[in-house]
Amino acid sequence: MSAKAISEATGKDILNRFLNVNGASGAAQCRFATVNTETDWSQLTVQNPWLLNTPLVVKPDQLIKRRGKLGLIGVKKNFEQCKQWIGERINKDQKIGNAVGKLRNFIIEPFVPHEESEEMYVCIYSHRSADTILFYHQGGVDIGDVDAKALKLDVLVNNQTSVEEITTKLLVHVADAATKKRIANFIFALYNAYVDLYFTYLEINPLVVTKDNMYILDLAAKLDATADFICRPKWGDVCYPPPFGRDAYPEEAYIADLDAKSGASLKLTILNRNGRIWTMVAGGGASVIYSDTICDLGGASELANYGEYSGAPSEQQTYEYAKTILTLMTSSPKHPDGKVLITGGGIANFTNVAATFRGIITALREFQPKLVEHNVSIFVRRAGPNYQEGLRKMREFGSTLGIPLHVFGPETHMTAICGMALGKRAIPQTATAEFSTANFLLPGGQQAQSELKAAETAVSNNGDDSLTNDAVSNNVANAHSRKFFSNKTKAIVWGMQQRAVQSMLDFDFICRRDEPSVVAMVYPFTGDHKQKYYWGHKEILIPVYKKMSDAVRNHKDVDVMVNFASLRSAYDSTLEVLEFPQIRTVAIIAEGIPENMTRKLIVAADKKGVSIIGPATVGGVKPGCFKIGNTGGMLDNILHSKLYRPGSVAYVSRSGGMSNELNNIVSKATDGVVEGIAIGGDRYPGSTFMDHILRYQADPEAKLIVLLGEVGGTEEYEVCAALKDGRITKPLVAWCIGTCASMFTSEVQFGHAGSCANSDRETASAKNKALREAGAYVPDSFDSLGDLIQQVYAELVKSGRIVPKEEVPPPTVPMDYSWARELGLIRKPASFMTSICDERGQELLYAGMPISEVLSKDVGIGGVVSLLWFQRSLPPFVCKFFEMCLMVTADHGPAVSGAHNTIVCARAGKDLVSSVVSGLLTIGDRFGGALDGSARQFSEAYDSNLHPMDFVNQMRKEGRLIMGIGHRVKSINNPDVRVKIIKEFVLENFPSAPLLRYALEVEKITTSKKPNLILNVDGVIATSFVDMLRNCGSFTSEEAQEYINIGAINSLFVLGRSIGFIGHYMDQKRLKQGLYRHPWDDISYVMPEQFN
Repeated sequence: MSAKAISEATGKDILNRFLNVNGASGAAQCRFATVNTETDWSQLTVQNPWLLNTPLVVKPDQLIKRRGKLGLIGVKKNFEQCKQWIGERINKDQKIGNAVGKLRNFIIEPFVPHEESEEMYVCIYSHRSADTILFYHQGGVDIGDVDAKALKLDVLVNNQTSVEEITTKLLVHVADAATKKRIANFIFALYNAYVDLYFTYLEINPLVVTKDNMYILDLAAKLDATADFICRPKWGDVCYPPPFGRDAYPEEAYIADLDAKSGASLKLTILNRNGRIWTMVAGGGASVIYSDTICDLGGASELANYGEYSGAPSEQQTYEYAKTILTLMTSSPKHPDGKVLITGGGIANFTNVAATFRGIITALREFQPKLVEHNVSIFVRRAGPNYQEGLRKMREFGSTLGIPLHVFGPETHMTAICGMALGKRAIPQTATAEFSTANFLLPGGQQAQSELKAAETAVSNNGDDSLTNDAVSNNVANAHSRKFFSNKTKAIVWGMQQRAVQSMLDFDFICRRDEPSVVAMVYPFTGDHKQKYYWGHKEILIPVYKKMSDAVRNHKDVDVMVNFASLRSAYDSTLEVLEFPQIRTVAIIAEGIPENMTRKLIVAADKKGVSIIGPATVGGVKPGCFKIGNTGGMLDNILHSKLYRPGSVAYVSRSGGMSNELNNIVSKATDGVVEGIAIGGDRYPGSTFMDHILRYQADPEAKLIVLLGEVGGTEEYEVCAALKDGRITKPLVAWCIGTCASMFTSEVQFGHAGSCANSDRETASAKNKALREAGAYVPDSFDSLGDLIQQVYAELVKSGRIVPKEEVPPPTVPMDYSWARELGLIRKPASFMTSICDERGQELLYAGMPISEVLSKDVGIGGVVSLLWFQRSLPPFVCKFFEMCLMVTADHGPAVSGAHNTIVCARAGKDLVSSVVSGLLTIGDRFGGALDGSARQFSEAYDSNLHPMDFVNQMRKEGRLIMGIGHRVKSINNPDVRVKIIKEFVLENFPSAPLLRYALEVEKITTSKKPNLILNVDGVIATSFVDMLRNCGSFTSEEAQEYINIGAINSLFVLGRSIGFIGHYMDQKRLKQGLYRHPWDDISYVMPEQFN
């Protein structure tokens, strides 16, 4: 949602900080204090001392309209009276209209003495083409029909107003010249603040204008929440309260937080916590339709929630969403009739159904006992990428769940499960899938394409409709009446959207186009290069450009851009492409572009004669010719919906997800789709319903038009007018979703930003009625939309106005290896195997332990080592041992070979990695690498029951050094403190340390011969490590020996010494040491004698 209401206190706080920045407004600062259930009254007066010596006004601050009329304003009260007034109402039920809620938030302000004649009305609101400023010289609670009374000033998008214009057009009834000037300055500053701060609605009633000052008494406002990334530094942390009658639940806040952190869309509104009908619906449009159907079937009072998950959420995100729904469902009281969970959705365009279902199944498994306890029945209907595997897993799991779980695919009408769940429709015992995953192209299949192509006649009617650059007109009507796409359309894709591009190319191939529709990509974050894609079973290269200008210059035949830029960069990238006259159509996929930016794009595109599809859309499709991005979903759905060849029905929808469902409905009811566009769910789509309906009216190939509108906005009334005045003569089947909105006691913002009725005229029911009266075919509900389309189509066929398109054999296309594997159709040995870490899910796993748990349990570096090196959580004393070893081996000065090499490299100007690696490469038997050798020697001797003296004698006899014995500097008389620390820790904390004790016995023998033949750091760590492996209780004897054999013990020295090497590198850089050259006097030059 974009336009979100804010509290009065928030609105006044923002204006206090920024109103005078935008010109001398002349208004007094708004003084106010907020009160809620947690307010400390004594502290409130400390922070606002004026409360104790000023007459006050008190009122609730919970988005309640007409508070004065409702008796919800206390006037001329002192502080104690305000306290009493609030005390009598706080947390008490209050009925306002049909909504019942508790008053919890209040605002206290100074009372401003004034005459009724000093009250005025100001309002600013935004619409598609302009911002409208309303002014009336009489304000207050009795203002009446302000729309009829107020004077209006429309400030067109990208234009500005002036004090003079405001004075001339709005203040004609203000007599006093000085007052008029003050008000004009105030409105001018207010409007500038409105634009700069991305307000979408701002009403002040009354604005009190006295001789000395101006006061903002009552204020209502909405902000464009999508502009948060621009305005957060100015707004601060804005809280958007729920409408009165609906509490803000922590579960809603949790889902909102998940949504903010995700590229997917996750929405949840709790309507009735004790309701028995719960929904978990995929898709913004689908979620509205499911709510409509439930309400139509009489379930409005029992509907517990509204929400959606869409935009390809991950398995983990879907699990969190499902877990939240199930927590709410099973924490409310049991219902005598049991509860139902409707897990529905349309046919997804790109969401992996199996992945989302895995998350849902995990949550259902977790809640299985509670679901049984609450007598829950579950109804599932879904389709889209990998849906077969998802439905299979759901059915398989359902057989073990212990409660009824009914699963259906695209063969079942989308909302049929609502009737089943509410007992209004019989539940079929079996459901047969209508089509398989995909057709494969066998060897030689690509050559057969030419034969199929020759047999097909339908596509040839959709010839090249491209215009030359000279033909591009600035006439907006012309821009919206032409054909957008043909089988020769060429497009540039902005963004590295490899999956979407491959989907477009596969569609091209299945439509038997001669050439790919995507000829170039633009991605400013890399240099120019080429990207590999498939054309059938052959591989092709598509150029990727850093600059849009290069892409357009090198591809003169391009007239479409598909813009996958993010909400932050979609505006700039679209403005850039509008500078190139050859581009005639731009599809903007991103959701959440601020409304002001979208309106500016619309103005700029209209001036250039360019058509915009979106924002917040999946795009559109012209069967047999061209599709935008992920429109139409996977190839199996494209085949099933017959999108590889044109039909006779053209549709336009707001919802991208529902466009795929329309493809399915139309293909079942008619000979298929000739063109379909999803204009996008934002309040101001780049092109409107009428733009496309008039194109369809002018297109001889389009015989029947389908409109899927929705609650919010008034565009459908333009369609009504066109039906009445004859601009639309072709049969039009129409339905507006969101009929359930009027059945809710409080306002609900549906999934799309534009899906909210601001007046009775904007309700879905009013629009459906108007469309029916204007001559459109309007069904009784979405449930019967397909039946009505089929009925109208049959009449057109019977009358001869439609000659059904001849069916051609569906073409075949190869399936990507990765997707075939995802579907479980093939298998292949993995090139790599790993068992220590998994980064694929929502959260990184170390040996199965989530990273959040690693941090919350404070396992330390030793714990991380135990997980990643040994695949298990080892006891705390072992983790402590690891950390001690890392500390004592971290460094041993600059003279040792490893540190020396690192220093020399650093001084030669090498980078960190090169310098550290040069030091690590010196580690071996002579430097630092003695740990593994020491462990082997001592453990073999101990395991062979060799007496320590026999071991020493045997090694001397064989002429081998005892690894881990001996030190250049330290001796029995000058012991190594590091050895002492580790030895004492091991002997005190390890359950048993026989190998260390054996090594200490060997030390007694070797030091008796020479005092520096002590057990050194390598030896004490190596023997202690073996004791840990063998005696800590976490390893079998075979596992312990395997770790010794693979050289795991030396890993501690490598990791520890890396710390020191990095320190030496940084030290040399910090000291700015120059290139090292070894001094001559430290080199002995010995030349061969014959040359002396």
